[in-house]
Amino acid sequence: MNYRKLGKTGFEISEVGLGTWQVGGGWGKPFDPKIAEELLHSAFDQGINFIDTADVYDGGLSEAAVGKAVRERSEKIYVATKCGRRIQPHLNEGYTTDKLRRYVEDSLRNTGLDQLDLIQLHCPPDEVYKRDEIFELFEDLKKEGKIAAMGVSVEKVTEGLSAMKYDIVSSIQVIFNVFRQKPAEILFRNTAKNDIGIIVRVPLASGLLSGKFSPLTTFDKDDHRNFNREGKAFDKGETFSGVPLDIAFEAIEELKKELGSGQSLAAFALKWVLMFPEVSTVIPGASKLSQLESNSKVSSLPPLSPEQMEMATTVYEKYIKSEVHHLW
Repeated sequence: MNYRKLGKTGFEISEVGLGTWQVGGGWGKPFDPKIAEELLHSAFDQGINFIDTADVYDGGLSEAAVGKAVRERSEKIYVATKCGRRIQPHLNEGYTTDKLRRYVEDSLRNTGLDQLDLIQLHCPPDEVYKRDEIFELFEDLKKEGKIAAMGVSVEKVTEGLSAMKYDIVSSIQVIFNVFRQKPAEILFRNTAKNDIGIIVRVPLASGLLSGKFSPLTTFDKDDHRNFNREGKAFDKGETFSGVPLDIAFEAIEELKKELGSGQSLAAFALKWVLMFPEVSTVIPGASKLSQLESNSKVSSLPPLSPEQMEMATTVYEKYIKSEVHHLW
């Protein structure tokens, strides 16, 4: 496993981390603490030392599983969690310093940790980025020792740019993949200049870039890939990166053809993300040990060739760019 610095935090974190949206459950499946425990300890055994969770994942059960597993290890494991999505309706007016302080303290209790390594605002509304008092709260929480660092998880590139004006912001979590290439433009350039870490989520476009889905694939009724394709529950960009499935499958077939039968599309897609030096870590999820192992091995794969990188750009511009580039 290779390690990279998470911006001005100075944390040396695994370039392949673990996202826990579905660890032990999620996507229509009930939470199973035994599966979560097995996945987390396996991740640590493979050198993964960066775990991303949130207070809303399985109603705090994900945070609890992460905290328990971390407390059982002797090595340093960095825990990143998120807050803000418990505010419903999810509007700017619902964001208060009292609520956010309470959410951070809830996460400390859920995890059983004395300090959260990284707390992230969980895709807040645009207006929140203009409110100094929100970010000043996290300065206070850092002084109190409740958090070590603060970041933001964003939907749009413009939100990431807005967040960087606050000194407390050390990282930006963003969707970035072969089907969502816009962050590599102005956002990455500015994060590098300001020593801001980049945490990449949804690197496989909700599994599309695993290459294992077809137009006949169906999903559980409680799986967001079934009910959120048009953004009925949250930003539709979180589901299949917002790409219409008919177009996505055309692009996937071309990617597979160009790669040939000997190369995994999922491994290619993850390595593509890691080819960008501005990226601190990529956090694919895993619900099976085999997925976790495949993801972690990507760190040791050789770099992609210039021709492969150009191929990814060509496919994006041919099929995907006009659908998503202007939206996020």
